[in-house]
Amino acid sequence: MDISIRVNGAPVTADVEPRTLLVHFLREGLGLTGTHIGCETSYCGACTVHVDGKPVKSCTMLAVQADGREVRTIEDVGSPGALHPLQEGFSERHGLQCGYCTPGMIMSALDLIERDPHPSEDDIRHAIEGNLCRCTGYFSIVKSVEYAAAVLRGEEPEPPEWESH
Repeated sequence: MDISIRVNGAPVTADVEPRTLLVHFLREGLGLTGTHIGCETSYCGACTVHVDGKPVKSCTMLAVQADGREVRTIEDVGSPGALHPLQEGFSERHGLQCGYCTPGMIMSALDLIERDPHPSEDDIRHAIEGNLCRCTGYFSIVKSVEYAAAVLRGEEPEPPEWESH
């Protein structure tokens, strides 16, 4: 089937098998390997992307369902020379360890802070509850999102708790 999608702002047309999952199209068809494949059952959230501005687990969406839509992947968030505040926050507040869940976590958190620049800890935990991390226990991830939200509001992020003791 022929599809036309805007991916990270660029128009993309392709002929795909009707059963091709969006995650496989992004990774194998377009070489956008920042979107990770975890469980392929929508449980882990490693494959989270934005479709028409909303977070979607791309392992449960067919590429043909994205026809005519706007898809944003982690590759469109920041750049090596200019990290997005979420990426910076994950570094500064130790929100990543192995990094496998990080792209999906960032895409879920990005949706939250774009909708709510003042998220509470509960808001953050709720926004990322569909994303699993087996390394960090989520504390540092929450602190990373709080850091980014503060930076995006033009505020100085609070120092990490380990520096205040």
